Amino acid sequence: MHRSGSDTAISSASDSAVASFDPELAAAAKLAAQQAYAPFSQFYVGCAIRSQRGAVYRGCNVENSAYPLGGCAERHAIAAGVQAEGPDFRIADLVVLAFDREQQAQQAAPCGGCRQQIFELGPDARVNFIANDAPRCLHIGELLPFGFRL
Repeated sequence: MHRSGSDTAISSASDSAVASFDPELAAAAKLAAQQAYAPFSQFYVGCAIRSQRGAVYRGCNVENSAYPLGGCAERHAIAAGVQAEGPDFRIADLVVLAFDREQQAQQAAPCGGCRQQIFELGPDARVNFIANDAPRCLHIGELLPFGFRL
């Protein structure tokens, strides 16, 4: 999906599925998905986070032939936020969007590890994604009801 020129646009057919999401975050998540490196799964994921300070950070999934070394879009967006704002970075909202090789929107809720990171850095975060072919907006506590704290 990483292409140059006019081929980088993700299908507008997915626009209706995310119409209820924050438009700035949805656009940033789509842009991030376009940059994903997913040669094995061809499952392109983008995440856009709005921090409590109001800044937007993006991340995409990056696969590796040594599978455990790959990384999720959510964790990469979180890392970008921490890098920019430091240890006080906190998540207010995020949008996760995924697309197949035909650029059609796919279901993609954050994985368990990402849910824990969102919970730690955004205990009141609103998480937007597609599930059961419908847009979802859930409080992180609904996705991870018993999040771990030290």
